[in-house]
Amino acid sequence: MQKVVVSGSFDDLRSRQVRLLNEAAKLGKVHALIWSDAVVRRLTGKDPRFPQVERQYLMQAIRYVAQTSLVDEPVGVDALPRAMPGLFQDPDGGQAVVWAWDEGNDSPARRAFCQQNGVDYRVLSGADLLGFPVPPAVETDATPGRKKVIVSGCFDWFHSGHVRFFEEASGLGDLYVVVGHDANVRLLKGAGHPLFPQDERRYMVQAVRYVHQALVSSGSGWMDAEPEVERIKPDIYVVNEDGDKPEKREFCAAHGLEYVVLKRAPKEGLPRRESTFLRGF
Repeated sequence: MQKVVVSGSFDDLRSRQVRLLNEAAKLGKVHALIWSDAVVRRLTGKDPRFPQVERQYLMQAIRYVAQTSLVDEPVGVDALPRAMPGLFQDPDGGQAVVWAWDEGNDSPARRAFCQQNGVDYRVLSGADLLGFPVPPAVETDATPGRKKVIVSGCFDWFHSGHVRFFEEASGLGDLYVVVGHDANVRLLKGAGHPLFPQDERRYMVQAVRYVHQALVSSGSGWMDAEPEVERIKPDIYVVNEDGDKPEKREFCAAHGLEYVVLKRAPKEGLPRRESTFLRGF
């Protein structure tokens, strides 16, 4: 499969960027060039919102990305790397045939750079990036020898803490994530919540390689995932310390589910993240 290069700061990763990665992956194996903190400062005049180590951790967790590299060398105004050995070589020794961009980042300099290096320049239009594709259901498709694990939550402002939680939970078995539907999130958290609609939140969760399947809840209250639990029939219900609720403990005890509470700790070397602080309330 041919290599597809994408490039950017990927700061404060959102669905538009993930949709680009998703569509780029249909063209081949995606190699993401992530601008270092120094490059972001040089190009924008300000610090990135999230440091390079955290941005790279997030990108490595996206299922559509096969490889990441930090761009930490002199770059021009169009953020084109001047020399990255092997950048245009695929694992089989052939030349990378695609460098993919979205319409907003199309530029003559980038087109010329690709032409000079014999690389196909591909611009994905806004229409290409519309919607939030839902993969086929795999609720009964358990990996032989692995348990089914379920978690639930809002997962509104996507960040590295969510990814770390999924990474740890997936170590216990195939991970099913039930994303709270919009009306229930408003019921539990109040006006202004959620910031992003349920289909977009599910899409972002499903994009994480540790997630076996993401679904939208159909119940209400703290156990809004009850109908999905009944359907999936998991072995383990996992929460973090903030999500530990009596209603969940009682439900698991009544249904014979193992109840696991994970400490809310960031990936080693990364800052602690919470959606409440990132979005401002």
